[in-house]
Amino acid sequence: MRIAMIGTGYVGLVSGACFADFGHRVCCIDKDAAKIDGLNAGRMPIWEPGLEAIVTANAERGRLTFTTDLASGVESADAVFIAVGTPARRGDGHADLTFVFDAVRELAKVIRPETVVVTKSTVPVGTGDRIENILREEGASGVSVASNPEFLREGAAIADFKHPDRIVVGAEDDRAREVLKEIYRPLFLNRAPILFTGRRTAELTKYAANAFLAVKISFINEIADLCEAVDADVQDVARGIGLDNRIGPKFLHAGPGYGGSCFPKDTLALLQTAQSAGVDQRIVRTTVEVNDSRKAQMVERVARAVGNLKGKRIAVLGLAFKPNTDDMRDAPSIPLINALVERGATVSAFDPVAREQAEKVFSGIEFAPDAYAAATGADALVIVTEWDEFRALDLQKVAELLGGKALVDLRNVYDRSEAEEAGLAYYGVGRGTLERD
Repeated sequence: MRIAMIGTGYVGLVSGACFADFGHRVCCIDKDAAKIDGLNAGRMPIWEPGLEAIVTANAERGRLTFTTDLASGVESADAVFIAVGTPARRGDGHADLTFVFDAVRELAKVIRPETVVVTKSTVPVGTGDRIENILREEGASGVSVASNPEFLREGAAIADFKHPDRIVVGAEDDRAREVLKEIYRPLFLNRAPILFTGRRTAELTKYAANAFLAVKISFINEIADLCEAVDADVQDVARGIGLDNRIGPKFLHAGPGYGGSCFPKDTLALLQTAQSAGVDQRIVRTTVEVNDSRKAQMVERVARAVGNLKGKRIAVLGLAFKPNTDDMRDAPSIPLINALVERGATVSAFDPVAREQAEKVFSGIEFAPDAYAAATGADALVIVTEWDEFRALDLQKVAELLGGKALVDLRNVYDRSEAEEAGLAYYGVGRGTLERD
C-alpha cells in the first residue's frame, strides 16, 4: 500500500517508519523544512530507542521518503494519515485542532477520489465529521474519513506499534475499513486484535483509555499518602492489588504524578468534551486536580529532608517526564525545579538524553555531565525520573560525594535498607510514615 503521513512528530515519524518496515511505501510530509532536511540526512528530530535504525534502513530501501511538498507526497497514496499536533488550548483545555483543519484544507486541493483520510492525531469526538465537511466544502469528492487512534508509549513506541494490545479503527464505510485492514494485515499475522467501530466511538476510545490510566496513577499516589500516614508500604499494596487480574499491575507505581504529552492534555480535552455534552466527569476532574497538586507537593518532600531550602544545593536526577525519551512536556521535574529555585536553592541536574530539551525549559540551573557530578557537594539527591542507570548507582560513592546525606527517591528505585547501609537518609514515596522517611 502507498501511505502518506502528514506530520513528522512523535506519532507521525514512528508510525510512518513502522509502516515502511511492514513493506508499505510511505512518504512523510512536514512543513518544517529543517526537520525534513535533517531526516533526509539521517538526523532524528526526537529521541526514541530503535527509531533511527528503522528510519535509516527503510530510507535506504526506498520505502520511506520525506518531503515538504504535500501534493507530491499524497498524489498516489491509498491512505493519508494526519498526525499533526493537537495541543491543549490555553485558557480552557480544549484540544487545539488548528493544525488538523489546516492540513485538511490543504489536502482537499490535491487529494484524489477514493483516498482514505485517517486521523492518527488524538482528536475530540466529532472531529472526523468536521473533517468530512471541510473536504466536501473544499471540493474533494469520493474521499473516506476514518479514525485510527495511536496507543504508543514513549520509550517503547516501536514495540507498541509492532506488537499492539489492539488496533482501533473507526470507519463509516467499507472502503475505509478495507484499506485499513490491508495496511495492518502484517499485524493480523501476529494475531493482533482489531476493533472496528464507528468513527466517534474510536475518537472517544483514545481519550477514555488515557483518562483511565491517569486515574490509576492518581489512585495509587493517594494510596501512597495513606501508606505514609499508617506506616504501610505502597509497593506491597500495589503488588497485592495488581495480582488481581481485574486490576493488573501496570500504572500502579507511586511517584511525583503523571506528565508527558498525552495524559495531561487528554484528560483536559475529555473534560471539555463532557462539559460541551452536558455530562459531568467527576472522576476525571478529580484526577486532574489530584495530579496537579501532587506535582506541586514534591518540593515539600525535599524541604522535609534538608530543612530550609535557601542556600541549599540540590541534585536532581532525571528531567524527562519518563525514561527512554527526551520529552519534557509537563514533566514533574519542571514544577519541582522551579519551586526549588524560587525558594533559593541551587540545582544541579542530570538526564541521560533530555539535556538539550531541558535547556529550553530551565534557566538558572546547572547541568551536570553525569549523576555523580550532579551529586558532588549537594545537600540532597533527588531521583525524579527512573532511568535504568539510576537504578545501579554506587550508593556509598553517592554518600561520599554528597555534602548532606539525604536521598529523596520520588520513584522508589531503592529500598530504605540499602540506602541506610550506604550511610544515606532515605525518603521514599509511600514507604512508611513521613517521619520514618
